[in-house]
Amino acid sequence: MFARQFRVRSNTAIKGSDRRKLKADISAAFPSLTADELTELVPNKEELNVVKIYAHKGDALTLYVLHKNPLFFELEKRLYPTVYVLWRYPALLPTFRTWPPVLQKLVGGADLMLPGVVVPSSGLPEVKRGDCCSVTLVNNRAPVAVGSAAVSSGEMRSLGMKGRGVCVLHAYMDNLWAFGDKSAPPSLPDAEGEGLEVNGEEYEADDIEEEEVEKCEEEEQEEQEEQERTPGAKVTNQARSGLEELSLAEQEEERGDGEEEANQDDLKMPQEIMDALLLRCFLHALKSKVKKSELPLLTSTFLRNHMFSCCPSGTQLDIKKSSYKKLSKFLQAMQKQHNLVRVRELTKGVESIVEVDWKNRELRYFKVPEETDDEASPAPDRGDGAEPPYRPPEITALYSVSSRLEPLFLDAKKRKGTILQPEEVRHIVTEYVKNNELVDENNKNYVTINPTLCDCLLEKSEYQEVESLKWDDLFSRALGRMQECYQVVYPGHAPIRKKGHMEPIDISVASRGSNKKVTLIKNLEVYGLDPAAVGTALQRRVQASSVLQPIPGSKDKVLVQIQGNQIHQVGNLLIDHYQIPRKYIQGLDKAPKGGKKK
Repeated sequence: MFARQFRVRSNTAIKGSDRRKLKADISAAFPSLTADELTELVPNKEELNVVKIYAHKGDALTLYVLHKNPLFFELEKRLYPTVYVLWRYPALLPTFRTWPPVLQKLVGGADLMLPGVVVPSSGLPEVKRGDCCSVTLVNNRAPVAVGSAAVSSGEMRSLGMKGRGVCVLHAYMDNLWAFGDKSAPPSLPDAEGEGLEVNGEEYEADDIEEEEVEKCEEEEQEEQEEQERTPGAKVTNQARSGLEELSLAEQEEERGDGEEEANQDDLKMPQEIMDALLLRCFLHALKSKVKKSELPLLTSTFLRNHMFSCCPSGTQLDIKKSSYKKLSKFLQAMQKQHNLVRVRELTKGVESIVEVDWKNRELRYFKVPEETDDEASPAPDRGDGAEPPYRPPEITALYSVSSRLEPLFLDAKKRKGTILQPEEVRHIVTEYVKNNELVDENNKNYVTINPTLCDCLLEKSEYQEVESLKWDDLFSRALGRMQECYQVVYPGHAPIRKKGHMEPIDISVASRGSNKKVTLIKNLEVYGLDPAAVGTALQRRVQASSVLQPIPGSKDKVLVQIQGNQIHQVGNLLIDHYQIPRKYIQGLDKAPKGGKKK
């Protein structure tokens, strides 16, 4: 979040009442702090500043600064400590360890992947998904990053320590750290530094640091490639590459290293060609992606959700390689020279497209390229808000053979890790019972427990008591001791299999300024839904404004925010119109009690 420079909106001294409220909020968020420690963090007489900032993605945050060092930052009404606070209280948050080379990735904005986590002899800290946690380096307890847990500790272990572990928001040496006195982390000896494990195995640190970093990078790349196969993901491969190159180019420009001029001859795409590609993607996005009902539209959202998706295959849209260098300058040229759009600065650093001239000659005569006709969704009548047809994905529950149940499946030649459908599990268990003549002769509804079934399905306390089980109990115990998986098939795409549960669509209600309610919808992309189309459909249904916002810690997901408590309407839209099964929608129980019952 702070990998790039942020903009300061205001910097004021905190009031007495706000100081007391801040102290109460910190005590509630971090109950392990004592009264003396709270007073040390929020002193009664020393000057404490409240700094309002905008992150580079447009997120509005609040910083609390003491002695020129930021102590806490508030995001979506949740407090997070900075590394300056954690260096004084390193045990404030659950901690995950990693290797020193990983820190460079975290500073650049990457999340902590599970292959890079160093597991101590005491095991992983117990966290739930979304819990605030910190990251430390091997042999030093001083935290170097702060974020939220991407999954719970149990899911980390069940996933075999693969995937995303911590969604990093702030790290040592990022721009938030640079806003303070830029001090280095203290040296705090780690008592558990020796005998550490990486994914359950013991290694020498010098031999595996680079290996674990490579594993971490490979895991992140695999996750990105798998997400690219999801049709609802709004950031394509070209878009992601373009964003990464844009980030690197901006960092180089800020450092003033002048490498861009030195390597001018090595550029793969001259400015003239990139300018033409930029204009083509711009016109393509206006003609086939943007609807009148979406305006006003944040320029960052327009670039991420529309322009990048219009980039022809095999090319990468990189504004830094164009003559404009920045999106704002390009849009100003489109406004002044071509009169295609009208751009307005909503707040400092946050611009929005407020008007599009649909009758512009250049836009009217632009032809959508044939190679991307199947990806475009033309909307000749800009007032109807038509959206492309949607077909829900097919979701199938699967089960993976665990080590405990492997003896039960050996006769069927199914080893540990084999993924089966529930019907296959039932068939294999039934054949095992029949082949070993375990059906109770007196009552065919019961199965006699032999040593293999005893070891696989019974608890230790049941070994001497349970001699037989009903068929249904037998099947449920077998499935309950297997690793849950799922298969999702998006229309026109190959099946995708993953461990764990299918992430549900999350609907929640939050309060904004003046206690106004807003409804937030997350994880629409998981089901191949276009968040922009869902937001537009909700606008028509409830006659309230909706916006798309990036989700902190996620590079390719956005949430839909709509005014008021609209859970009933959102549920009806998802279940009736999009045919999403109710079991994959979370939060319907939070609807107003006076609403229409379904």
